Amino acid sequence: MRYSQAKQGRTFIIRLEDGDIVHTEIEKLCRRESVKAAALIILGGADKGSKLIVGPQYGRENPIVPVEHIVDNVHEIAGTGTIFPDGKGKPVLHMHITCGRKTSSLTGCIRKGVKVWHIMEVILFELVETTAVRSFDPATGFELLRP
Repeated sequence: MRYSQAKQGRTFIIRLEDGDIVHTEIEKLCRRESVKAAALIILGGADKGSKLIVGPQYGRENPIVPVEHIVDNVHEIAGTGTIFPDGKGKPVLHMHITCGRKTSSLTGCIRKGVKVWHIMEVILFELVETTAVRSFDPATGFELLRP
């Protein structure tokens, strides 16, 4: 385990609009408001055609091949995530959501493009006085959090 400390800064209350792409809009807000790190919660609706990463195709085998799932209809969602800067200082959102419709559900990472269906609500809790960053890990090919 690796860890560090941070303090809570500002809190942003965000309404994403119909058709917005979640990670694009949140990262844009972070650049505009100079948010370097944050924790987030989200709820609302994901539109048909939204894309999720729902796991690696082959478990622990290398190379890691992400599995993309395209949402086939509107789904209710709830999720949580973090923002930390990459090696160039750009804020990067890492968020997972659970999507449900009728009696089925799926969970995945939003990095491929989740589109808002009418509305999503986000509460973003800024983290300040932190040196945590995301940096490239050649073994996994991921941008891993370095507390």
